[in-house]
Parts: sequence; structure tokens; C-alpha cells
Amino acid sequence: MATAHFNRFELWLSSADASAGSHSGSCDADIAELRRVPYIEEQLNALAPQSVAEELREYGAWDADELADHDSNLDRVLWIACGNITEA
Repeated sequence: MATAHFNRFELWLSSADASAGSHSGSCDADIAELRRVPYIEEQLNALAPQSVAEELREYGAWDADELADHDSNLDRVLWIACGNITEA
């Protein structure tokens, strides 16, 4: 297992799961599938919506309307976590 460190929380993922969620091309379907993996789902469900939105706001890639969608934010933070782990 590897850990993706954020300012407000951490997510841990297996190397195989991180690789599945971070690759060239669209990762949307893979992220959706990873969100159903029990240990990942449990971690994401424990994240406070405001903490996730604040974390993502620091990236400067999404506007306030986009950051108001917690479900999409969970996709984003999982995708970032996968990338951080695979690039480490």
C-alpha cells in the first residue's frame, strides 16, 4: 500500500489500484470503478465535503460551481491520489 498525502487528509491505495486510476487517456471509467472498491469507498466516505473542496481549490483547476459537487470532487481527489502514488 502507498499513501497519497494531501494537506487535509491522506488516502492509501494499492499500487495496482493507483495504476488503474492514473494512465494516459481518460481515467473516468477507471476512477468510477475504483470508487466501488470497499477500502477506497470507506476512505472517501469519511472525507468531509468542505475539506475536499478546500483541498481541490488550492489546485486552481476548478471553479466554485464545480467544487460544489462533492461526488465529482471525490472523483477528482481519487484521480489525484492515483497520480501522486504512481509518479512517486
